[in-house]
Parts: sequence; C-alpha cells; structure tokens
Amino acid sequence: MADNTALIEQSVGNVSGGFTKSITVVDSGNVSASTSTGDVAATIEFIEKIYNYLPELAFATVYGLVMYALVRWITVKIK
Repeated sequence: MADNTALIEQSVGNVSGGFTKSITVVDSGNVSASTSTGDVAATIEFIEKIYNYLPELAFATVYGLVMYALVRWITVKIK
C-alpha cells in the first residue's frame, strides 16, 4: 500500500529585493504541485480569504455584543 502522506516544503529566495515564495507539495516522492508567487499575489489571496469569512465575523461580532448587553442588563436588574 502506498504512503499518501503529503510533504510540504517552503523555500524563500531573493529576500533583499523581490520577495518570492515557492511551495512544493510532494506525495510519495512525486511532485504534485508547485507554485511561486510574489508579495502582491499573496496579499490579494490573503484578502480574498478574509473576505470569505466576513459573514462569520459579522455574526460573531453581533453575537458578542448581544451577549455583553444581556450580561450588563442582568447585572443592573440584580442590583
């Protein structure tokens, strides 16, 4: 049976000028994917991932504020 454990290696080159990052995913010794991106592409990808979590973030914020208000209201009613 083949070992399907993924090995992820990261190398960083040319840090002084144009920062580049290369990630290679290896499966049982075979290269299955390799990408190289710069700062701008990595920033855009990060912003897209954050944008996908905005509904969950908004819900958590509203829930937290409602719970805070409820605790404050209960505290005032007890006193």
